[in-house]
Amino acid sequence: MVKPKSPVTEKLQKVLARVGLGSRREIETWIEAGRITINNQFAKVGDRVSLGDKIEIDGKRVRLVDPEEIKPKVLIYHKPAGEVCSRSDEEGRPTIFDNLPRLRGKRWISVGRLDFNTSGLLLLTTDGELANRLMHPSSEIEREYAVRILGRMTSDVESRLKRGVRLEDGMARFDDIQDAGGEGVNHWYHVILREGRNREVRRLFESQGLKVSRLIRVRFGNVTLPRFLRLGKSKEMDAVEVSKLLELVRGVRHPDFRDA
Repeated sequence: MVKPKSPVTEKLQKVLARVGLGSRREIETWIEAGRITINNQFAKVGDRVSLGDKIEIDGKRVRLVDPEEIKPKVLIYHKPAGEVCSRSDEEGRPTIFDNLPRLRGKRWISVGRLDFNTSGLLLLTTDGELANRLMHPSSEIEREYAVRILGRMTSDVESRLKRGVRLEDGMARFDDIQDAGGEGVNHWYHVILREGRNREVRRLFESQGLKVSRLIRVRFGNVTLPRFLRLGKSKEMDAVEVSKLLELVRGVRHPDFRDA
């Protein structure tokens, strides 16, 4: 007699992130707050579930879907300066979510953040697992920025910024710096780094006494800000574009994903 196969199990936070309910970290806070149950028992961080389990959040049943049936949506948003990347703001400032297309049964999850005064390319997805992989430092995905500063950097400053500068939260550096020209007292550069620390580009320039007057993210990994996409507007990526983005993070290995 052939034994029936055991159901495939995955970590709870991964399963819920994949169906677009939030990021892994966000869902872990819900678990710790006692908002999630599995088969009528309070969930714990690290619990594993299968498609046959009954999962509820705040008493509402969550419909689980086979991973093969889930097609993540990914949105390119041209963020203007003057918007925050949180869902609400205590100061009443506009948020990026005010301008996004509405979803039914899911929500947009931001892949990292751009600070209040920074504009440019921001990715959002319905797949929390994909967002987690794109954001994680070990993925080392390139971010390219156009930076306008007052004056020009010297060759010594450029060398230091490429070699590495100690900031308050550790060493940081640019992988590449390209002169992009300019007129008058302002000058443009394109810089590339592989991290997403808070205000990292600005802090690197400020460490050398250079003031950033404008900062635009123009590329994230293999996704470039479309020239036709106006400030405050978004574009949903097509299936081919999404496949290329998934390929970018396929095979990434680090502790958060092990035994998932």
